[in-house]
Amino acid sequence: MSRENYLNKIKDLPENTKQFGGLVMIILVIISSFFVLNIIFGGGEELVRKMKLEEERIEQEKKLSELISKLPSGILVTFDGTDHHKLTNEVYEQVCKATKLIPQRAIMGANFLNFRAHEIYTINGNKIDETFVKWDGKSNKCFAGFTVSGNNVGVNESVTVSGEALSFLSTGIDTRVYFIKNF
Repeated sequence: MSRENYLNKIKDLPENTKQFGGLVMIILVIISSFFVLNIIFGGGEELVRKMKLEEERIEQEKKLSELISKLPSGILVTFDGTDHHKLTNEVYEQVCKATKLIPQRAIMGANFLNFRAHEIYTINGNKIDETFVKWDGKSNKCFAGFTVSGNNVGVNESVTVSGEALSFLSTGIDTRVYFIKNF
């Protein structure tokens, strides 16, 4: 049979059969397209691993947010001899891991002890390139710091100031580093 005969037979089919055949063809094209795309771009196990890590991170964030909401508002310290709320060692570690913010007050306090950092900070219009709060498992201490640079004003120098985070400020919504001991 020639092509024309096949085309004539298809034309002679009822309209419902033609529509159903077209639907089946579209579905087969879509499924095969996804199959080919999965072969080319599929992450498979790597994607599953990343998704599990993200789920764990989200769960950890929820736990830390719950902890922060239970903390008293005000200054939280790690040492005795103060009227402020003293953190236990376990809560200190959790608060450190939950803290992401270093306010201007803590940065200025640490800057006064590092003249070059203060100078660059003043020259560049009080611009901070990076801040960080990290828990050091070896020493069981929280370290916070920041990096300033003069790149935006033509000074090819950057200074990182870091030290132990001795106190935090709890707002009930988040925690912030309150004092950085960098001497």
